[in-house]
Amino acid sequence: MSRDFEGKRVIVMGGSRGIGRSIALGFAAAGASVSICARGAGPLEATRREIEAKGVKAHAASVDLAKADEIAAYVPAAVAALGGLDVLVNNASGFGSSDDEKGWAASLDIDMMAVVRGSHAAIPHMKPGSSIVNISSISAMRASARSAPYGAIKAAVIHYTASQGKMLARQGIRVNCVAPGSIEFPGGSWEDRRTSNPELYQSTLASIPFGRMGRPEEIAEVVLFLASDKASWVTAQTIVADGGQLVGP
Repeated sequence: MSRDFEGKRVIVMGGSRGIGRSIALGFAAAGASVSICARGAGPLEATRREIEAKGVKAHAASVDLAKADEIAAYVPAAVAALGGLDVLVNNASGFGSSDDEKGWAASLDIDMMAVVRGSHAAIPHMKPGSSIVNISSISAMRASARSAPYGAIKAAVIHYTASQGKMLARQGIRVNCVAPGSIEFPGGSWEDRRTSNPELYQSTLASIPFGRMGRPEEIAEVVLFLASDKASWVTAQTIVADGGQLVGP
């Protein structure tokens, strides 16, 4: 097992389930101390214990990422618990899908503003060589009749990533983004749709050349690469990790 992040300190916003959990565990397995936040206390504590079992420092806090004051309190507390900060991963999503005030508010408050607020809170603690990785979606890259707010805001995350990369380069901080395709995991939306909306599940599956949904661990590997010294000359970029879903079968 590579220990590329030995001694590094990592915050994963939205790190208790699915992609966020896999990212947090990936960093822990690579030697990093990790702090995670999310709303649900049960999954949060379970993941914290999994991180700790990797033999690294683990920290977790219950945070509503739609609330600016909770983010502003969490990040410094996480930095203090870890003893510094080298990597920030902005992963949380409100999954706003309906084209109404509620759907737009969910996407804007969490998918966009949590990225902005988390970054603003973290950057003062980051030194040259540090890295931010934002999580977007391939929904950002095509029109959708099902989730207009989600796709539009994820597109804004990609644009903001590029702007962040340009703004922070002089400070020696790299900023990149990963845009996952359809990822299935226990308790996730695609596992639910397998039974609740099998028509949508099967049509989505048919759009992926590899003939399967992605796994959270496959997204985590891309995130770890972008945060590592192996990507030292990569910034302001978005990497699509979708098994060819965008190009189709």
